[in-house]
Order: sequence, then C-alpha cells, then structure tokens
Amino acid sequence: MDIRHFRYFLAVARQRNFTRAAEVLGIAPPTLTRQIQDLEAALGVRLFVRQQRQVSLTEAGQALLPEAEATVRQFEFAQRNAQRAGRGETGHIELGYVASAVYSGVLQHQVQAFSNEWAEVSLNVREAPMASLPTMVAEGRFDLGYVRSPMTLPEGLDAIRLKAEGFVLALTADSWLARLKSISAQHLKNETFILPEQISGTLHVAAQGGYAPALGPQPGGLVAVIALVSLRQGVAVVPESVVGHISLPNVIYRPIEGCEAQSWLSLIYRRFEKSAVVMRYIDQVKRAGPGER
Repeated sequence: MDIRHFRYFLAVARQRNFTRAAEVLGIAPPTLTRQIQDLEAALGVRLFVRQQRQVSLTEAGQALLPEAEATVRQFEFAQRNAQRAGRGETGHIELGYVASAVYSGVLQHQVQAFSNEWAEVSLNVREAPMASLPTMVAEGRFDLGYVRSPMTLPEGLDAIRLKAEGFVLALTADSWLARLKSISAQHLKNETFILPEQISGTLHVAAQGGYAPALGPQPGGLVAVIALVSLRQGVAVVPESVVGHISLPNVIYRPIEGCEAQSWLSLIYRRFEKSAVVMRYIDQVKRAGPGER
C-alpha cells in the first residue's frame, strides 16, 4: 500500500463511479478496480458498496476519507518543499559582512534584491571581523561573506569583485594638516597611521611618499579606527564611503593628493558550493550589471 492507492481511493470516492474516476486518473478501469481491491485487501475491509452505475462509501470508507485526504495533502506538500529546496527557492543563508559593505550600500542593495525575488529564503546577516571572515566561510560558519579586497583568501574560496572606491584621510579638525589647501602623501611622513582592517590604502600612501609608515594600533572596525583618530592617536587612510556615515566629534575627512589607490568589496564563497539556495544568491550577484554591484 502506498500513496498511489490513497489517490485512487480519493478519485473513486469523489466521482462515485469507477469509469469516471479512471478517466480522471488517466488509467484503465480494470487497473483502477484492481488497485482498489489491493487497498481493501491490505486494510482487511470493504471501502465501497458497488452498485450498477455508481458506488458509495462504506463506514470504513467514510472513516478513511479524511485521513486519506490529509495524507495526500501532506505528501504533496513535502514533495513540493523538497523540489523547491532542491531548486534553491527555499532554505537558509548565513551571511557575514564587514562594516564598509553597509556604508557603500552594496549589502543593502543585494540582500534586498535577493529577498524581493526569493521571499521564502531566510537570511541571517551578521557583521564579522574581516581577518576571520574568510576562514569562517571556508569552515562553513558563514555561507557567504562581504569583505574588502585586495586580500589573500584561504584555499577553496573564490570572490566576485564588486564596488570599487578610493581612499580619504581621516584626521582631526585641529590638526596642522587641516590648514593645508591640499594634503599629499609626503605631508604624512611623520604621522602615526591608525590601521583599519584593510591596510592597502595606508601602504600605498606610504609608498607614494617614499617612506616606511609609522604604524599605530589596528583596533578593528572602521568606527573604532575613527574613534582613535578623534582621540588624536593618529591619522587613518580609510575608504571614501565612510564620509557621511561615520561622523565623530573633531574628525574631518580630506582627499590625498595624487592617491589613485582603490579597494573594492568582494563577495566570497566556497568554490565547490553544494547548497542550491547559496548558489542562487551567488548567481544573482554574478548576473547583476556593474551599476547594480
């Protein structure tokens, strides 16, 4: 006895006629008759009273009817859910990000675009330290991660390059540098650099000025970096997207003359990802045009 027998039983119960039920099911009447007989034999009861032109349910058949309907509904529900999960239409994604993904608007845009199309996929979105985020993706603690590149990734991870941006200098409004019409890399030779998680901008500025930078603390996220700048611990070379998003007392932002260095956001993922729903997110980001990244 399997789900097919319940479907055949329901067809006969609804049509009250074996011939019409067989037509609905797309099978021959003798085949339907044998299947109902097999079901009755398995249950050890008669389900139908056979009359010349129609059939009616016995008491056993009436008792089975609501249970058979519920069983078929549950089976079809489970079948649809499994198929949708296999196609990546339902499921769950653990998504990690660094703060600059929020400041740039990339995180909000891509998560909202995905959620609009796949509302039944749940996303748990959490900020994480950039130094550990790639390892967390590689180990499966996150499915995907937004990081600031360039950076070296663990074996087995790939990245989709997203929005690029330049760097600005964060300094205090009462710094001698703030009185300059323009600030060059050479002006920063004797400054202490507070280090963000992505230090490529700092290294580029120092290389442009031809000196080894005096490195200060690396406190973590960009808010922590700007906080140390506000406490006059040094200056910081930070992504330009922080302007207008991190505003602390006595902190201003200035361009660095001739600095053409860029960093960019990347979506990192496991190269041999098996989850259909995670692959659907990756594919959506890959298909997005440059203006949508």
